Amino acid sequence: MIKKEGIRKNGEGNVTSEERKRREAYLARRRKRKRKRILQMVRKTVITCGAILAILLVIIHISQKVEATENTTKGAKKVVASTNSSRQKVITEAPNYKVELLTPNEYSRPQIAMDEVRGIVIHYTANPGTTAEQNRSYFESLKDSHETKASSHFVVGIDGEIVQCIPSSEISYASNDRNNDTISIECCHLDKDGKFTQETYDSLVHLTAWLCGKFDVSVENVIRHYDVTGKECPLYFVEHEDAWEQFKKDVQNYLDTYGVEAEENIS
Repeated sequence: MIKKEGIRKNGEGNVTSEERKRREAYLARRRKRKRKRILQMVRKTVITCGAILAILLVIIHISQKVEATENTTKGAKKVVASTNSSRQKVITEAPNYKVELLTPNEYSRPQIAMDEVRGIVIHYTANPGTTAEQNRSYFESLKDSHETKASSHFVVGIDGEIVQCIPSSEISYASNDRNNDTISIECCHLDKDGKFTQETYDSLVHLTAWLCGKFDVSVENVIRHYDVTGKECPLYFVEHEDAWEQFKKDVQNYLDTYGVEAEENIS
């Protein structure tokens, strides 16, 4: 038989001081147990909420990284490597060009090795009336001015002259995140519309076709700076898509007409 804890009264029905103390002690113990249970529940709730918050923060962080990656490529056309398993034809006669390599420096010729040539990027100087030599001199001056980081492997002049500024085994500072796997060609122009002279155009076609054969790059991987970053470069080929498509056809025709089948040991 369970004995119930209660309060006894004296003969006159009054609670004794001893019983009152026992009752107060009993109620104090109940309040203590109740507070303990509440604290345990609060603790568990805080731990659970903290875990949920940590998971949410991880999800938000991952989402932000994915969004940032997507934003960096937004507006730029994706360049797909050629699926053609056969080698590109080779132009055996190289165009006439002068080799005037830039002085090694971190602003225009960092001497960072090229990973592998997977494309050729066409640019325009955005500086009407300047020559190939003047643009080469500008790249050279950056070693002293530290104004920006810029350069190009080749510069094609208004009269069709070609100057090589960077060895094809090294990267140039021209095509942003494609610097490590593309050869860059800067082209001079007379007017602000960026249209090339016939001499510039003809040299550019020959140079591009020769590079395609030399590095086994398909014409579909000859691209504009615009296709990498969305920058309007070369301006005329951005504003006149038909002219750009014709240029690529002319490069392919040059390869088909003057190219020869590559030997296995050509590198």
